[in-house]
Amino acid sequence: MAASMPASPLRPLLLLLLAALACHAADTSWSGSPFRHGRGRGLGVNYGRVADDIPTPRRSVQLLRAAGAGSVKIYDANPAVLRALAGTGMAVSIMVPNQVIPDLAASYAAADRWVAANLLPYLPRTRVKFLLVGNEVLSDGSIAASTWPRIVPAMENLHRSLRARRVSRVKLGTTLAMDALVAGAFPRPPSAAAFRPDIAESVLRPLLRFLEGTNSYYFVDAYTYFVWAGSNGTVPLDYALLQPATRARYVDPGTGLTYTNLLDEMLDAVGAAMSKLGHGGVRIAVAETGWPNGGDYDQIGANVRNAAVYNRNLAARMARNPGTPARPGARMPVFVFSLYNENLKPGPGTERHWGLYYPNGTAVYRVDLTGRRPLWAYPPLPAPENDTPYKGQIWCVLAAHAGRKLNETAVGDALTYACGQGNGTCDAVQPGGECFQPNTGAAHASYAFNSYWQQFRKTGATCYFNNLAEQTIKDPSKHAQTQHSCSTHSEINYCYSKLYALK
Repeated sequence: MAASMPASPLRPLLLLLLAALACHAADTSWSGSPFRHGRGRGLGVNYGRVADDIPTPRRSVQLLRAAGAGSVKIYDANPAVLRALAGTGMAVSIMVPNQVIPDLAASYAAADRWVAANLLPYLPRTRVKFLLVGNEVLSDGSIAASTWPRIVPAMENLHRSLRARRVSRVKLGTTLAMDALVAGAFPRPPSAAAFRPDIAESVLRPLLRFLEGTNSYYFVDAYTYFVWAGSNGTVPLDYALLQPATRARYVDPGTGLTYTNLLDEMLDAVGAAMSKLGHGGVRIAVAETGWPNGGDYDQIGANVRNAAVYNRNLAARMARNPGTPARPGARMPVFVFSLYNENLKPGPGTERHWGLYYPNGTAVYRVDLTGRRPLWAYPPLPAPENDTPYKGQIWCVLAAHAGRKLNETAVGDALTYACGQGNGTCDAVQPGGECFQPNTGAAHASYAFNSYWQQFRKTGATCYFNNLAEQTIKDPSKHAQTQHSCSTHSEINYCYSKLYALK
């Protein structure tokens, strides 16, 4: 032990000054400089581009690096994106579109042409590490006959092409959702999980054999958000958010293993299913995970606070203690979804709110994907406002942006769809109907969107209509009174207040 220094009245002040400087230095290391991590070893990020308002590929690479991303996954082999990633040292995953899988499976020549056109021009400056054959193919029952049995033959032809061209560092895989398991995303206990019988022998066994033989990974999309949101209180929020201080625990009766977060349960369920087919040694990669930063009024827990907490905890956990209870210490590629809020993604509102960044390039929240920033060192987050279900009335109306610049063709197509579903969806806005007035495309669209949504929302209908609709909790009748002449106020009040009421 070193000798003690004599006491000095200046020493406490000096220590406080040094601590302040250290904190300032630590904070500037996460200040948003786009090149602070060099090659970095942080989590990967899914760079989706289903949007019409996001930054250029070059700017996107800067934002990836600003967040500390160590790798990136794209959903195609876009030349502009791959050129922007050249020279960055960032590991890149590219993807074969689902629709070309049958052609690549049927012909080695076709697979070789795909490699020559979409991969070779960018090597070695762009560090492509994974070539993923399809995205959640086994979740689409409409292509069961045409594509499911051809995933592995396509992978084999692509692998043969890579070997023939002496490309040895690119591994093949395919991304699968948790619905490949019998119990879907929430099999309990994890040790009892198994693959669906319709794909276990015909698709999964040959896939696992291929992955094991090529030392590749089983890529799974694992979202704790969807399990928690649909669990009806079974899963505590902190358990789903990977909160390190949570008291929630789950003990698997089959293995005796103790779980402290939901993601570990999901990943070990996949591992158990693979073991039942004799390939428990195949490594696991997380192709997609994350938490939505926003959503519709009827989607609980989708907010900035929860999204930030989840991704910060995920980064810290993977940096500190990779692996799962069944696979302790096992390092795995992990990709957060997603780089941007993508405004053209169909479906419920959460689909358009997974981004680390807004389309203008500003951060939705601060996150260091290397996991090196202590959780206490982040600035405060906004309080969540929707961690419990919304109990008021909700309407589905023409979106404000669509109303400002009405695309009559697009709105007409949406009306045709909404009104063509039966059950008198649009009877009231037909000529002579009680809600025909005001006779405008905007008014009729709002009525039709809401009428359709209220009737079919329980069977999966969403308030989207190709980005023309949005949910509102403001009584449309009050808004309507400021938009139309007094002569139609009574009709508007009736149609909006009565027929728009939540059913």
